[in-house]
Amino acid sequence: MLHYFRFHHIGYAVKDISKASKLYLDAGWMMTDIVLDQTQNTYISFLTREGMPKIEFVAPVNDNSPIVMTLKKSGNSIYHICYAVDDINKAIQDLKHMHFVPLFKPVPSVAMDDKLICYLYNPLVGLIEVVEEK
Repeated sequence: MLHYFRFHHIGYAVKDISKASKLYLDAGWMMTDIVLDQTQNTYISFLTREGMPKIEFVAPVNDNSPIVMTLKKSGNSIYHICYAVDDINKAIQDLKHMHFVPLFKPVPSVAMDDKLICYLYNPLVGLIEVVEEK
């Protein structure tokens, strides 16, 4: 992505975090607690293993969760790449010039210590997320 973006994680849409994470845990990955993100109406957990990219599992709380449509269309699947930025508002403005559309204004993410996040969409590359990490 942009020269000042830093890779943060790969986002997976999953129906059930406990079931989906078993394969990774059996392979030596570590998992954070599963947290409820009421703003996004999802459950979220991160998986890590030294030398590997961080993985985020996102599961729906109920049928009103925004991740439900992704799961209906693609099943359990990768659905976004997240990049860390120092200034989320600058990143959003720069991405708008590249024809990305923000899906909402930046909001704090309980799964990422209340750091601001925003999802943006461009039909040429799909969905990305930016997280403000100074």
